[in-house]
Amino acid sequence: MYTTLIQANELASHLNDSDWVILDCRHDLLNPTAGSDAFATGHIQNAQFADIDTALSGPKTARGPAFTGRHPLPDRNALLAALRGWGVDDDTQVVAYDGQGGMFAARLWWLLRWVGHPNVAVLDGGLAAWQAQGLPLVTPVAPRPVGKLTEKASLVRTVSVQDVVANLETQALTVIDARAPDRYRGENETIDPVGGHIPGAKNRFFKDNLQADGRFKNAEELRRDFSALVDAPQAAILQCGSGVTACHNLLALEVAGLSGAALYPGSWSEWCADPARPVATGN
Repeated sequence: MYTTLIQANELASHLNDSDWVILDCRHDLLNPTAGSDAFATGHIQNAQFADIDTALSGPKTARGPAFTGRHPLPDRNALLAALRGWGVDDDTQVVAYDGQGGMFAARLWWLLRWVGHPNVAVLDGGLAAWQAQGLPLVTPVAPRPVGKLTEKASLVRTVSVQDVVANLETQALTVIDARAPDRYRGENETIDPVGGHIPGAKNRFFKDNLQADGRFKNAEELRRDFSALVDAPQAAILQCGSGVTACHNLLALEVAGLSGAALYPGSWSEWCADPARPVATGN
């Protein structure tokens, strides 16, 4: 059972296993069709496409104080139906990959744990690691029988915007922001209509979890990195722009053996939609 990462050669040896499901999570925040277009051009054998904006997110509400972010969590029943449609059963090993070092595949990893399914791993290094080993891409999509996945007790924690507001006073929990440093400082208006970060939040760019070859750092390195930010994972709230790349930091914590941090699903896109919530800029 793979529950965090899987290497390309390990996945290659299981491509035709009937109890394995492979999901392609490629995406581009500025081009919604980039992922599906890339999938149609070529993907790992027997993979199916999992769209971040639709299957792995819920409908967006109108922007304003009640806005819940660019990628709100999907309805649990809708997510379970999508997973069953991809052929996921209770004993299925799921593998997620993307072309961005796990930036989007980690969202699927977290969502499966959210509905209580532990048998899910991210392809370490993503599609680049697959192709670096000379492994092929294909274009046909093989249909699978509908799965019978059942919902179980969640394996993860979440916090609401109200929890984060309350934490401004108590400072009991450390907020860790996974966005790029320029977005954290408030210097990138292309993606963030309001720039900056939650007051008191620390910046841990998700790419800092990776080695130069795009694969994750080892557990010891990750433990050292995160220990410099927070004393214990149970005292951490992970966020990003819309609750997607924060899952990369949560995956890194799990690889490091530091379980228990919470996801703030609405993240910065929810937080900054209400002008009554304070904003910090710079470092």
